[in-house]
Amino acid sequence: MTAPKFTTLGCRLNAYETEAMKELSQEAGLSNAVVVNTCAVTAEAVRKARQEIRKLRRENPDSPIIVTGCAAQTEPETFAKMEEVTRVIGNTEKMQPDTWKSMAKDMAGDFIGETEKVQVDDIMSVTETAGHLIDGFGTRSRAYVQVQNGCDHRCTFCIIPYGRGNSRSVPAGVVVDQIKRLVDKGFNEVVLTGVDLTSWGADLPATPKLGDLVMRILKLVPDLPRLRISSIDSIEVDENLMQAIATEPRLMPHLHLSLQHGDDLILKRMARRHLRDDAIRFTEEAKRLRPEMTFGADIIAGFPTETDAHFENSLKLVKDCDLTWLHVFPYSKREGTPAAKIPTQVNGNVIKARAAQLRAAGDAQVAAHLKAQQGQMHAILMENPHMGRTEQFAEVSFEAPQVEGAIVQAKIIGQAGVQLKA
Repeated sequence: MTAPKFTTLGCRLNAYETEAMKELSQEAGLSNAVVVNTCAVTAEAVRKARQEIRKLRRENPDSPIIVTGCAAQTEPETFAKMEEVTRVIGNTEKMQPDTWKSMAKDMAGDFIGETEKVQVDDIMSVTETAGHLIDGFGTRSRAYVQVQNGCDHRCTFCIIPYGRGNSRSVPAGVVVDQIKRLVDKGFNEVVLTGVDLTSWGADLPATPKLGDLVMRILKLVPDLPRLRISSIDSIEVDENLMQAIATEPRLMPHLHLSLQHGDDLILKRMARRHLRDDAIRFTEEAKRLRPEMTFGADIIAGFPTETDAHFENSLKLVKDCDLTWLHVFPYSKREGTPAAKIPTQVNGNVIKARAAQLRAAGDAQVAAHLKAQQGQMHAILMENPHMGRTEQFAEVSFEAPQVEGAIVQAKIIGQAGVQLKA
């Protein structure tokens, strides 16, 4: 009996759910299968998923191939038509024990043709978070905890709500208990993850906010050395989260912002909820409260109708918001989204050139940030014996081996490329 092989494409939440599926498949007794957890964020992501499936079939000619994830949820027929694919299961189904038990039974008995090839229900009807929660995943030093899934917003470029459904929150008590177990296991840092993290709590009694959850974790888990939050929508940040930024040294001074663009007209056409000045105000206030704060950001290059002047506003935003770690996405037309229907699409070569300019601006910001760390003391969380990360998430290399998972106080003495040296 061979354990299933898993391939994960896309976001950190997918990686989290892959860990849960590993447990579910093992408990069900599924063997000799290949599971592909797909991403649907762009048309290119779907193309890569198909390419990966064909490669896995060549490498595993006799194994059933099970396809799940956001691309399977939004385009089940695309994968059902592939002769390499045995089953297509949706994002809700993949987290249900009965799904895996049924597949294990069918495949053990070679009844593959007797069960529906596609098991994908309406994701919009789902009102609860997955019943199967794992106690984090990641390196021995850092654990990721899913506290939210889905999204209630409908940005015109984004297919993800149709893959993930509406926003659902994990209750605070469940999150706190999970983090307590992780700390007991020796994790020194926990990262809160979700699809639309700042919407956490909207569907819970008394509609708490993300800041309430952060403050509750820090209060009730006093032995947790470091808490980090993943991508947030700055316009939805609440007062308690700002208070935590100002007063809680255990909340790491690094925020990844879902900004997407720096021009007001393009932001409106994207159906975003903030304007350029909102983003600048937020980053200035966060830096005032926590001077060592650094920011990452998602920015899209070449959204339909984007002119040179619109793009310049995005480029200027990198410095105006003092962004350091950029995730630059060249716009790609995604069927099923309103943006795909906009007649004025930007030339592909122009999109590539603009994305390259944004990346270069980000690289310059990273270089300036790393230079400013020379001679500074940092608390560095070791990811392996020779590399750790600062509070702001910069990589630091050590010549002498350190204890993996430990937090090491060290002075920055140099730099090698995009790594600091201690």
